[in-house]
Amino acid sequence: MKAVSLIFSLVLAGQPLLAQPVQDQMATSEVIYLGETHDNPVHHQRQADYVARYKPRALVFEMLTPDQAQMAVGSVRGDQASLEAALGWADTGWPGFAMYYPIFAAAPNAVIYGAAVPREATREAMKSGISDWFGPEAEAYGLTTPLSEDQQEQREALQEEAHCNALPDEMLPVMVDVQRLRDAVIARAVLQAVDETGGPVMVITGNGHARKDWGAPAVVAHVRPEVSQFVVGQTEDDETADPSYDITLSAPAAPREDPCKAFR
Repeated sequence: MKAVSLIFSLVLAGQPLLAQPVQDQMATSEVIYLGETHDNPVHHQRQADYVARYKPRALVFEMLTPDQAQMAVGSVRGDQASLEAALGWADTGWPGFAMYYPIFAAAPNAVIYGAAVPREATREAMKSGISDWFGPEAEAYGLTTPLSEDQQEQREALQEEAHCNALPDEMLPVMVDVQRLRDAVIARAVLQAVDETGGPVMVITGNGHARKDWGAPAVVAHVRPEVSQFVVGQTEDDETADPSYDITLSAPAAPREDPCKAFR
């Protein structure tokens, strides 16, 4: 599938008006990634709208563990407060559930898959090594192969920026490994969803994990290159097309405190 890396600024009913070829690519893809900035409500509204439009058989959430995903069944799916309580959302550390619930509601019959690595498991993986923690499929998912020098440097620079230049240098490779592990876990959940439901599968995840060049889509392409994928990235106040995604959609930045305040 040929990538289309464009910003679409035409808006219809609050949504970017996508060119027909782009709509066709999305409609025929087995997996569609809907990236986000986690606390941006516009990004979440778009995700809910696209989920309603393309009617996936499965939804994969970066925010949920597999155990939590099993709680999103039955009557609780139809009530925001009940689903929030069943998922234990208040203890997850993610932004308010009110932004995420419309995504669940947009596909009431979709099977929910969790792709989160719990904090305790992350600590274990940091100690034992990501390939050992991931298990016997680690090689297939690329976790035993070192990154190229250039990519390692780029990823460490991104981790340094994301942590407000507050991490000691020796922690940067560890944080890159954790990111790689999370990409692989998301990819494994995606392929499980494809196999069990037949697709289409839509993935709710941060923009970093949605990158085609080294995020979860790249891992899926490495493991199962025949699976067709489409990636939507969502930025803030930036109308620059990003080749990391098939399309790039912008929205006003969400009001937030200085994220580096806690590091000072």
